[in-house]
Amino acid sequence: MSPALRPHFSTAGLRHGARAALPAFPGFIMFAVAFGTAAAQKGLSLGETLGLSAFVYAGASQMVGLEIWQQVWTPSTILTIMTVTAVVNARMILLGATLQPWLKDEPLARTALNLFLLTEAGWLVGTRYHSEGGRDVGVLLGCGIILWLVWLVATLTGFFAGALVPEPRRFGLDLVMPIFFGVMLVPLWKGAKLALPWLVAGLVSLVVHALVPGYVFIIAGALAGVAAGMLIE
Repeated sequence: MSPALRPHFSTAGLRHGARAALPAFPGFIMFAVAFGTAAAQKGLSLGETLGLSAFVYAGASQMVGLEIWQQVWTPSTILTIMTVTAVVNARMILLGATLQPWLKDEPLARTALNLFLLTEAGWLVGTRYHSEGGRDVGVLLGCGIILWLVWLVATLTGFFAGALVPEPRRFGLDLVMPIFFGVMLVPLWKGAKLALPWLVAGLVSLVVHALVPGYVFIIAGALAGVAAGMLIE
């Protein structure tokens, strides 16, 4: 294998990855601002909000985590939020697995950083670059770092915007999360057949929510949707 086709790392790749991430900025900014605003209205402190964005760094899981957030934590609520975020983020296992041929010879620390910073947007940038013959792992890391920084800055902006509004219901800010999730579903529509798992997940969630206290309905709905999708396929 020629050197050009071997995976390698360079600072030029970091810069290329950062530039390649620019088209993802608007979506990242809007999502992170919405999270920061919702977190402020939920009563989280600035440190808690930035901590979630910096270390959880998973948009959908952060939004779901807000719904479960408690002022007083118990072992059961901690287990619940851990389980729910794990289920929501399980898709990242598959995305990470596809990068194995590219990252297998990388140092462990850099591989761990790449996987921590992995997002759908970063994965798309990286895999497209790789499919076109690129092998500089710096592209993947550069994209991941810049998106993470944008996420933090936008979260901070959203937090202060939300904290400045004393009556969120008056301005409809309490609807940020449900509206956001509703809008996110629109581009995922691929026809009635592929929407059946959504319907199954929703119905199971409603039934479990009515019968079982707590947040088991989120896990039940997710698993039911996955099972329905597998059966349909």
